[in-house]
Amino acid sequence: MTEPRPSAVTTGTLHLIPVGLSEQPINNWLPASAQQKAGALAHYIAENAKTARAFLKQLNLTQPLQTINIHTLSSRADDTMIRQWLTPLLQGEDMGLVSEAGCPAVADPGARVVALAHQLKITVKPWVGPSSIVLGLMASGLEGQRFAFHGYAPVKPDARKLQLKQWEQISQRQKQSQLLIETPYRNVAMFQSLIETLAPQTRLCVARDLTGEHEWVKTRTIADWRRQPTPDLASWPTLFLFQA
Repeated sequence: MTEPRPSAVTTGTLHLIPVGLSEQPINNWLPASAQQKAGALAHYIAENAKTARAFLKQLNLTQPLQTINIHTLSSRADDTMIRQWLTPLLQGEDMGLVSEAGCPAVADPGARVVALAHQLKITVKPWVGPSSIVLGLMASGLEGQRFAFHGYAPVKPDARKLQLKQWEQISQRQKQSQLLIETPYRNVAMFQSLIETLAPQTRLCVARDLTGEHEWVKTRTIADWRRQPTPDLASWPTLFLFQA
């Protein structure tokens, strides 16, 4: 009679844990079940280790913060390094992935980690939490079935205006909402470029400090925006959305 083979080690799960967009209490934006799971993980991959620790301090951790292993997903981290970080998953332990803000792997370098996890046949579990892209689109009143997120537009004014016109043409042709972001100190310059470049009938939504104390979301035509005072945007993360 042959001996039964030992069962293979069951791989752990890579948990995709959203991080807050603002300084609001964690109970306002992360479900209790996600908080409980995040607080029990001993291994993390993070876009920024400092902000990851700040996030973890908001949780009821099952072990001291200093014992939690956090790998920083910098531009220097290649696939070989990331696969090494994922070793605990192959040994049956769970691991967390966090962005600097919002949902990991959405407009975020964490997508590389998720792709490699799938290659290694590791289970991936997304948890519910805030995404500025989704929240802004929900609140905008713009087309929610066809949209494109572009990240950052060019910094140089001429190149930026050319790019905005191209995106506007795509929006009109495909009936598609266009989404972009800017660093806060350039928000006003981006807003001015948008209202100077886009057609008067194009609708522009400005979504400032989503989930935060200074949250403010308005959608108007470009013609209407041109008649309004420039909104206060210089201090807060802002999402810009438009549809021709």
